Amino acid sequence: MRELKPNDRVSISMDADGVAQVRMIRADKMNALDPAMFDTLLEAGEVLYAMPGLRAVVLAGEGRSFCAGLDLTSMAQTDRHDAVPLTERTHGNANRPQQVAMQWRKLPVPVIAAVHGVCFGGGLQVASGADIRVVAPDARLAVMEMKWGLVPDMAGYALWKGMVRDDVLRELTYTNREFTGEQAGEYGFATIVDANPVARATAIAAEIANRNPHAQRAAKRLFNRYLESTTDEILMAESVEQTALIGSRNQIEAVRSQMEKRKGEFVDP
Repeated sequence: MRELKPNDRVSISMDADGVAQVRMIRADKMNALDPAMFDTLLEAGEVLYAMPGLRAVVLAGEGRSFCAGLDLTSMAQTDRHDAVPLTERTHGNANRPQQVAMQWRKLPVPVIAAVHGVCFGGGLQVASGADIRVVAPDARLAVMEMKWGLVPDMAGYALWKGMVRDDVLRELTYTNREFTGEQAGEYGFATIVDANPVARATAIAAEIANRNPHAQRAAKRLFNRYLESTTDEILMAESVEQTALIGSRNQIEAVRSQMEKRKGEFVDP
């Protein structure tokens, strides 16, 4: 199994039930995104994608915050003249910065982000890549880019579509107004507001891990395409996924384990 190279930016651990705990560990800088953080998060995504037995991911930040966004000091010191153009698609449909946020949506298993402290700019876009976001009520969030004369460009517009009401998103983007975790729940940025986001996210991940992993992955594939698909395409996609699941070993085990009120014993993809 491929492992994440030793580093001071991101850590990964996985428990016996297939729940991976991913942590941004640049706590002294509130997990701000510098070039090394970008590189290590991308490597972490590749490691997770190939990790056998993976059933769910909890993404969080160590220290005082989830992620403070771009490390402007570090970025200003980087020679960007030879950088890959942002318009070049280096990761399928995304460039490198976009992939840092999009990869959580692209992972085949559900991802739960646990957000506390500051979650600004690029950090908010990384959190938005998760399937589910558990946010502390006193967290501080902002669509920060226009403050620096920029626009959100780490897949924010793609990820927020259907998640945040359009006029609310426009106001937050144009003004860079900070909002709390409680408000994030009202706006759609937060799925659940909880004072202990890591514990709540881990509990959700544990529940997910006790479901048919083939069905979980099928459901995520359907979620990832349904906003872009026609009704006819969605109906056919549902039928294709269900045909593969019905009568399978894991589907039968899902029924038996529920009937017998026990933990499921599933075979991982």
